[in-house]
Amino acid sequence: MKPVPKGHHVIVRVAVFTAVAFGVIGPRGAHGERPAVPAGSKMFSPAARQAVAKGLAWLATHQHADGSFGSGARYRRNVAVASLCGMAFLSAGHTPGRGPYGRHVERTVAFILKACQPNGFILVHGSESHGPMYGHGFATLFLAEAYGMSRREDLRSKLKKAVELIINTQNNEGGWRYAPEPRDADVSVTVCQMMALRAARNAGLYVPADTIDRSVAYVRGCQDADGGFRYQLKGKQESQFPRSAAAIVGLYSAGIYKGTDIERGLDYVMRFLPRPPRRPFQPHYYYAHYYAVQAMWQAGGQYWSRWYPAIRDELLARQLPDGRWTDQTVCDEYGTAMACLVLLMPESYLPIFRK
Repeated sequence: MKPVPKGHHVIVRVAVFTAVAFGVIGPRGAHGERPAVPAGSKMFSPAARQAVAKGLAWLATHQHADGSFGSGARYRRNVAVASLCGMAFLSAGHTPGRGPYGRHVERTVAFILKACQPNGFILVHGSESHGPMYGHGFATLFLAEAYGMSRREDLRSKLKKAVELIINTQNNEGGWRYAPEPRDADVSVTVCQMMALRAARNAGLYVPADTIDRSVAYVRGCQDADGGFRYQLKGKQESQFPRSAAAIVGLYSAGIYKGTDIERGLDYVMRFLPRPPRRPFQPHYYYAHYYAVQAMWQAGGQYWSRWYPAIRDELLARQLPDGRWTDQTVCDEYGTAMACLVLLMPESYLPIFRK
């Protein structure tokens, strides 16, 4: 594959991204109207639209007074869960202070801003789970998308510190791990930071090209002979569906859209195409499909036309009557937010999800 020139990894469709990020156009157009329906939105069926509406309504009733989301002792005020719930509202066109759930988005932004530490790290002590850099990555991504819609200076200043923390904690291999320390790395946490950096750069913040180049090298180094991706550069680990879908999205986030590594990765992920009858929950089910649907959306063609209807129908079958999707590993707020994000992919309102 022809290498992407240094500094050009994420400068793709910059005019569109800049316009969205800085409010020239927004999720509902320059004058508040709904934008032209993107290609592929015909797959967002009336049933899927209704499912998302019920899911968002359920989330709205489960937001805590401080703006956070999450349940259980481990995830009640987790910044990753809160940010993903906020992203679900944003993806449906509800912006800070605007739309039926604009107030909920504003409260989520306030919660994440309050969780920003003086050094830029975003977390709530006691609710950070086992991998706080996951939370930081998702929270930075959410703040970048929210900043693009509001241009609030207080938001930008804390977003800038969050981005700098990611840049400064990249390890020598080019990746990131659970803690904000430049020690070891894994492909999953690395992709989470790559998406956050892409969103920040879309919104006009500075991200060194070298940081992106090194992260790309790390992800590529984790690809196995079968086309899938292993967990870390070193050691013997098998390829797995969740991390392989994430790795492809990481490369896309860096502006790499073609090449044998992408093709082989997509072919590997296609082995896990949802098929009836509905299978039992697999480890990291929502995490895997959050990334897989992004990968197939970017790939387009037969990848997208086969994947989205399959996961759409599977998620519709999994939704509970009250509107939520259950997840026993994290919490139902997480499962519901992720399911809504997957179903909303054809709408592609957010810059981070645009082609």
